[in-house]
Amino acid sequence: MSRGSSTAGSGAVTQVEGRAIPLRGDDIDTDRIMPARFLKAVSFEGLERHVFEDDRASNPSHPFNDGRYAGAALLVVNKNFGCGSSREHAPQGLHRFGIRAIVGESFSEIFQGNAVMLGMPCFVADHASIDALQGAIERHPSASVTADVASGRVRADGVEIHASLPPAVRDAFLTGQWNPTVMLLDRFDEVRAVAERLPYVSGF
Repeated sequence: MSRGSSTAGSGAVTQVEGRAIPLRGDDIDTDRIMPARFLKAVSFEGLERHVFEDDRASNPSHPFNDGRYAGAALLVVNKNFGCGSSREHAPQGLHRFGIRAIVGESFSEIFQGNAVMLGMPCFVADHASIDALQGAIERHPSASVTADVASGRVRADGVEIHASLPPAVRDAFLTGQWNPTVMLLDRFDEVRAVAERLPYVSGF
């Protein structure tokens, strides 16, 4: 699936392709990704404007300020990305910014789970592979990066690395069953039928 056709609805996610943003640094937490003052939003609409807002304000050379990476579909990070609070606003902001997949050394478990619910795979690879991928993108910001869900191969400007997803997550993306809310709505007649048989739902 290309960047242009990726949505937060349903459908198989088999591949993500596009330019990428290399973001170096370990332990980048959700408060840096989406500062806490923006959590008061009633909906997630407009959060893309505030991704890394404080980091970008204090560092003009922050990758998210760099026009060479504008329109990127992938983000390449280091260790323990998305740690800190469990706020959904962090992956929501990144997804609304245009990010459709993240490749990194490791992720917070909660962040990764929230990303899955948006159809945004978080691939994991070793430090040397991530460093090589980030270096390739930094040398050629316009290069197209391809991340394949089934094989875990990530390619960029002559660099190819092997990354992985948890098997259950990989299979959910490949079969289009990564969004349980959509799956329930698609079979809501069955949900209603079960609810009607439950005395603690219909017996009042």
